[in-house]
Amino acid sequence: MDRSSHPRSRRFAPVIAVAAAAALTLAGCSSSSGGKKSEEGAANASAGKATTPRMTVALVTHQAPGDTFWDTVRKGAEVAAAKDNIKLVYSADPNAGNQANLVQNAIDQKVDGIAVTLAKPDALKGVIGKAESAGIPVVGLNSGLSDWKKLNLLEFFGQDESVAGEAFGKKLNEVGAKKVLCVMQEQGNVGLTQRCDGVAKTFEGKVDPQNVNGTDMPSVKSTITAKLKQDPSIDYVVTLGAPFALTAVQSAEDAGSKAKIATFDLNKDLIKSIKAGDIQFAVDQQPYLQGYLAVDGLWLYKNNGNYSGGGEQPVLTGPAFVDKSNVDKIGEFAAKGTR
Repeated sequence: MDRSSHPRSRRFAPVIAVAAAAALTLAGCSSSSGGKKSEEGAANASAGKATTPRMTVALVTHQAPGDTFWDTVRKGAEVAAAKDNIKLVYSADPNAGNQANLVQNAIDQKVDGIAVTLAKPDALKGVIGKAESAGIPVVGLNSGLSDWKKLNLLEFFGQDESVAGEAFGKKLNEVGAKKVLCVMQEQGNVGLTQRCDGVAKTFEGKVDPQNVNGTDMPSVKSTITAKLKQDPSIDYVVTLGAPFALTAVQSAEDAGSKAKIATFDLNKDLIKSIKAGDIQFAVDQQPYLQGYLAVDGLWLYKNNGNYSGGGEQPVLTGPAFVDKSNVDKIGEFAAKGTR
């Protein structure tokens, strides 16, 4: 990509992102095989399909195997791809070096665009530069809000994790929490660090960070259980992903702890737990919207020269709180795999 043609080399008025709601009627299948590469067809979703030339877009994330959060991101991306006449190629690896190799694979395949998460941006800097040199537009999503402009990406779609963490801390104050265990499932992930740091910034009580191995759920469970047994003054466990919140509920029971659970992110099972009162609240960053807008953004850039935010500002998809007051409505969408 010629630097002179990059959006931050010139000033443009921001472009409003195309609404995703109308595309919810299109078909899209979710994944149950996290981390495996797949090509997502759109043959059965012809309604409203673009007549623009066929494109190939690579979506490369840091998904860990079995992390169902990414099913929702992929579903949004698949629906956008179906609408926009795009062949979507998905690949993922939680190891930053391996993720960089997947981006290189996309470059070698001469794709028309790349959407990538930046959980560990330093490891991806070099390969993103190679994509630019090859003339392949790159957008960011989900992780990397503080780094996307440094890496010269066209656009970014996601949540400001520091802002989300600060909002979470204020919510904990409102519910009367005093001491919080903040469970981080992946060391070195800048977004997760920003979440816990944000909580600590606004929370008036004490925050105790706890690293766990998110790819080993029995270990996650035993670590949280041990911590709750060791320190009965912990009255809230804050997890940074829905599967870990559900595990924390079990840990509290095993430890005989009265600690309550709250979390970042949603899935269908978490919705049920909020309804049941096992989990107090969750922050929703709308992953469906992240996947949808990232793919649709590449199509708009290719076919109309648009970039949301004018290349200067990210498109924020969160944070929004889900608790007993609104969980029934959100649950209707979560049941469809779109929230």
